[in-house]
Amino acid sequence: MNPDAVIECVPNFSEGTDAAKVAQIVAAMQVDKVRLLDWSLDMAHNRSVVTIAGPPAAVVESAVRGVGRAAQLINLTQQSGVHPRIGAADVVPFVPVSGISLAECAVLARQAGLEIWRRFGVPVYFYEAAAARPDRINLEDVRRGQFEGLRESAHKDAARRPDIGGPEIHPTAGASAVGARRFLIAYNIYLESAGQAGQAGAELPAAAQADIAAARAIARAIRASAGGMHGVKAIGVSVNGRAQVSMNITDFRATPMRQIYAAVRELAHNHGALVTEGEIIGLIPQEAYDPEAEWVQAIPGFDPEAKVLECRLKSPLPWPSG
Repeated sequence: MNPDAVIECVPNFSEGTDAAKVAQIVAAMQVDKVRLLDWSLDMAHNRSVVTIAGPPAAVVESAVRGVGRAAQLINLTQQSGVHPRIGAADVVPFVPVSGISLAECAVLARQAGLEIWRRFGVPVYFYEAAAARPDRINLEDVRRGQFEGLRESAHKDAARRPDIGGPEIHPTAGASAVGARRFLIAYNIYLESAGQAGQAGAELPAAAQADIAAARAIARAIRASAGGMHGVKAIGVSVNGRAQVSMNITDFRATPMRQIYAAVRELAHNHGALVTEGEIIGLIPQEAYDPEAEWVQAIPGFDPEAKVLECRLKSPLPWPSG
């Protein structure tokens, strides 16, 4: 393996309301030569996303430690949220940045999964490029039924058993989906009824329900699995009473961000709604960034120094004390 290789890891944890708890998880991930690029809490989805990068072995160790601390601190029997999840450390994807291939990242994912089970007793499902079975390539298939469903089916149904560990999942920390993938952009767009735009604070339950229905219809229209746009995963949800099209863009080169924004805006118009603002969770690569693009300008306070991967690699964040 290239000694100068750099990989990224973007673990998602099922906690978005307790900042102190998330800080403890992030602090546990501090490993020499690993750079902390981003971490954020999403209260509405009860989820946090952490982005780290550095030499492969160090990043694997950092991620494994984060999974272990999350298993100690997060009890899924007492947790709920909009976002689907099967584990306290729900997904742990490894992403090639430079000097390393996706196949090599898949090997690293397998190594991480073994360590997670060996150290902490948290079973692991491998997905995307690290998948051990064809029916587990797609993360949605791995997460089917979520924690509650998997808790009931994993020990009864051989097809649902973890790839590593088990057959039962951890009673409070569930299981982790560990994988290797290309760069993913987590992108959300908020909608509002055209006739109510700008009426902040208005009590409009009927309009809000219409907006959410529109968001779900738009998500169905654009998601790749329904014959929509290549590399787009999308769901329509309600976030703090606001309609949101929540997306994961898995191939921004084949389907550029500007094309996705334009499609959502047009579909929203057809449903009598307006796009009010966009949101990026985590980081985007320099290649996807265009400061003049409408989709970028629709994100309030977008700061490339904080949100573009290559910029953040040069100026990483300090590690929290925990």
